[in-house]
Amino acid sequence: MAEHRDADEGSPLLSSGSTAPAVPSVFEGRRLACAAVLLAESLERIAFYGITSNLVIFLNGSPFYWEGTQASQAPLMFMGITYLISPFGGWLADAYLGKFWTIAGSLVFYFLGMLFFPLIANEDTVGNLCGEQMAFPVQPAECLYSNSTLPGNVTCNTRTPYCRPVVYVGLILIALGVGTVKSNITPFGADQVKDRGPEATRRFFNWFYWCINLGAIVSLGGVAYIQQIPSFELGYIIPTVCLGVSFLVFLLGRTVFITKPADGSAFTEMFQILGFACCSSKMPKEASLLRPKPTLLDGAKASYGGKFPEEKVEEVKALLKILPVFFALIPYWTVYFQSLHLRIPGYEFNSSAPSQPMKFHFPTAWLTMFDAVLILMLIPLKDKVVDPVLKRRGLLPSPLKRIAVGMFFVMCSAVAAGILETKRLEIFKANGTFDQMLGNVIYHAADLPIWWQVPQYVLIGISEIFASIAGLEFAYSAAPKSMQSAIMGLFFFFSGIGSFVGSGLLAIVSLKSIGWMSSHKDFGNINDCYLHYYFFLLAGIQGVTLLVFIIVSVKYDKQRGRAGSYRKRGLSTS
Repeated sequence: MAEHRDADEGSPLLSSGSTAPAVPSVFEGRRLACAAVLLAESLERIAFYGITSNLVIFLNGSPFYWEGTQASQAPLMFMGITYLISPFGGWLADAYLGKFWTIAGSLVFYFLGMLFFPLIANEDTVGNLCGEQMAFPVQPAECLYSNSTLPGNVTCNTRTPYCRPVVYVGLILIALGVGTVKSNITPFGADQVKDRGPEATRRFFNWFYWCINLGAIVSLGGVAYIQQIPSFELGYIIPTVCLGVSFLVFLLGRTVFITKPADGSAFTEMFQILGFACCSSKMPKEASLLRPKPTLLDGAKASYGGKFPEEKVEEVKALLKILPVFFALIPYWTVYFQSLHLRIPGYEFNSSAPSQPMKFHFPTAWLTMFDAVLILMLIPLKDKVVDPVLKRRGLLPSPLKRIAVGMFFVMCSAVAAGILETKRLEIFKANGTFDQMLGNVIYHAADLPIWWQVPQYVLIGISEIFASIAGLEFAYSAAPKSMQSAIMGLFFFFSGIGSFVGSGLLAIVSLKSIGWMSSHKDFGNINDCYLHYYFFLLAGIQGVTLLVFIIVSVKYDKQRGRAGSYRKRGLSTS
């Protein structure tokens, strides 16, 4: 390429004009590149939420009839794989392919996985892919009407979930694509404005997250309604087409993107440095009075008798300082994903005559849309009004402080869900239930307006504005330059661990010996369970985690400040 902003960094082929306003925008000359990234991400989010929003209802219904726990674990396992694969995607981009071609290739896998779902939603093709349906086993009466311990001579037979291998193959292909896109498109987008300073990066992340939720609203508001009311087949074709358009937009954007080639495996060097430092028999000796007390890793530096450049060792040290923060976020993601995917069956309207036919059906996936709508409204306010005012007064909180605030709000969301479930069970015991049809599945719902669940989703939305955006900003800004995709992948990796922890926790409380979610006599109903205990457990976990996170973040800030003071002292005396 003709021009270079950094070594090994290519300029866009199409540049803006030479005239600039007196106070140019931080996005001046980069709007087209940023727009291409944001549009591709919005379309990809339409596809993503098109798969996840109604997946439980899809698997509960005909012809699959998965049990409630099995269906609820599918999106949690999917989310876990999605995030666990992210570090690999970051490593692949940093070491071999570069961010652009890694994203483009992963979108191909993503699209192949998406094709499975219109096929298994079609009555004519599902049999060819999944085989013949199995009959339901006859259950003893004790299995149908009791949550207590079964007699020793009674065995409850379970039906193998129909089409499980095909469903999970499709989900795994999508997860491979989503995870690799996630770890790369965020830093790739930030690369378009990184030379404009941290203000440009912060604002890009605000609008990046805004576009994520724009795609979520379109998917939850339109696609989810099509899936639940007309048909799942059409509801899966639309997000598949959106993903194809996203792929085309991203490819065409190559003419305006700032791209960076792969520059070697940062992880390989990291393991070499860790291995050398751990296996060395000598502790590093103080080389200069101007240096801080040497650590074990300093022994790998050439200046201390090791064989690695000082810059590379410092990058590994920076990574090890970030990891405790990521570990402390695991319970947050556990509560976050559980709060999004566990919904309380309720009645759509305040009506005293539930037997009357309803002309409009409120899709349950629309509950998650309240979270996205709130984010869509508040992020522009945050970006244009709140953040500039706080910055002028020197009160703009650090990313770690904003994450702590987000943790508090997600804890409040779990408490609100627990209180509502307690109230729902009281109504159920007093008035019984009525049948509610959701996606061709009958749920035994309490006469409780579905709108009562809105506060918990509003609290999740507030939590995301603080924790999720700040988490992306922290992962990008704290990462060494040569490891940005890998660190972003690790950020999502720990999110995936949180999702897997939630799946395991859900499996534990679903055991009949615990009984919080162990009603096996239907496909998703929870009226004989104790789901409110589970929500309060999640709130307690997040409360303890918040205290731990505050301690970890304070320690991280002190270490970073101490390292900065040493660097300044060394520069002033050199």
